[in-house]
Amino acid sequence: MSSTFALTVNGQAHALTASHAASLMQVLRNDLGLNGPKYGCGLGQCGACTVWVDGVAARSCVIPARGVAGRAITTLEGLGTRDHWHPVQAAFEDAQAAQCGYCLNGMVMQAAALLAREPHPSEDRIRAELSGNLCRCGTHVEILDAVHRAIVLLAARREASARREASA
Repeated sequence: MSSTFALTVNGQAHALTASHAASLMQVLRNDLGLNGPKYGCGLGQCGACTVWVDGVAARSCVIPARGVAGRAITTLEGLGTRDHWHPVQAAFEDAQAAQCGYCLNGMVMQAAALLAREPHPSEDRIRAELSGNLCRCGTHVEILDAVHRAIVLLAARREASARREASA
């Protein structure tokens, strides 16, 4: 059985018709052509499919697409673009925090969600936050380095924004 519903993805409204059983990841990838969320385990345990739902990191493979109608969905494509990376994306690139790259999108989305909530997390907090995102090829050291680089980039962005506001 299918139904029509609306999703707001990366700031754009979409009217979609999908099976009641369709996961958010399936709709994002198959209907909207967004490849940020990756299919990993299909059980919400590996983190490859991580997106934001109303700014909170969520596993799109286990969320019914119809269940998030009316909520703001952000994928890696909505976080930033190659021409204007989000600081977390830039930090991951600078730290060369990918080997095979399969976990990368989920790691970026999870890390960006953490830093949006907590601008200066401890090493233990970062490790705990990313512990549910599995990396098969072992770039954990580079990933942690990337998150620390992102903390610095985001702090610089906040400082620059504060200076612009103060001078206005």
